[in-house]
Amino acid sequence: MTSRVDSDRRFVSLPLLRGQRALVTGANSGIGKATAIGLGRAGADVVVNYVVGREEADEVVKEIEGFGVRAFAHEADVSDEGQVVGMFARMFEEFGTIDVLVANAGLQRDAALTEMTVEQWHKVLDVNLTGQFLCAREAAKEFLRRGIVPEVSRAVGKIICMSSVHQIIPWSGHVNYAASKGGVLMLMQTLAQELGPHGIRVNAVAPGAIRTPINRSAWDTPEAEADLLKLIPYRRVGDPEDIADAVTVLASDLMDYVVGTTLFVDGGMTLFPGFATGG
Repeated sequence: MTSRVDSDRRFVSLPLLRGQRALVTGANSGIGKATAIGLGRAGADVVVNYVVGREEADEVVKEIEGFGVRAFAHEADVSDEGQVVGMFARMFEEFGTIDVLVANAGLQRDAALTEMTVEQWHKVLDVNLTGQFLCAREAAKEFLRRGIVPEVSRAVGKIICMSSVHQIIPWSGHVNYAASKGGVLMLMQTLAQELGPHGIRVNAVAPGAIRTPINRSAWDTPEAEADLLKLIPYRRVGDPEDIADAVTVLASDLMDYVVGTTLFVDGGMTLFPGFATGG
């Protein structure tokens, strides 16, 4: 099947975020990389967070700077409170403030329940869930301190949590990952409820099957892709740019009245296609 990268469709290139400052965690590969580049293309200055892979992060920075905006790479483990606080402090020093947080960093440590170690459980929850909490907390502090800047955005600030279709679809053999994404759903909705009255919009984007290094084995052969497409009514595996476009629009004032919502970008995976013929 043709991917978006190979097609002639254009990615979002309107200056929807001109003058805004964004931080994307886990931004040196996959969905995070595409998202950071997409926000830069839309006019935002971008902090490219990474935990390993400085060379790749620097390449992302270079591509973003090609749009005439500012960017820098910052190494930080989002599950470490001190490193998160330090990352935001540097961002405020370099860019002055923050307007958009995309809490994207995530990982998998897969195992059957009876073989999963406590270390595997904690690692996934610490990065995928605690990491989003820590970054959202620091962003919210700055939003509340600064208040609204009408010439920049109608919202005081925007937080976008990167979730997954597995916030609602159980996933055997991935109990830690599915639990972390279920937690992201409640984290996002509770933050939206608490911060909405202050003019801060909190939402989530939930990708389905996307061509990223984390799930390469699911799509990198014709046989694997054919099996995967059985789960996708739209019959196309998604590209990272599909998610980047969704995040860019969701972060913009075009979506100013969208609060506490999960935007599923999944080709219809959450339609449970196995039931298309009656189950």
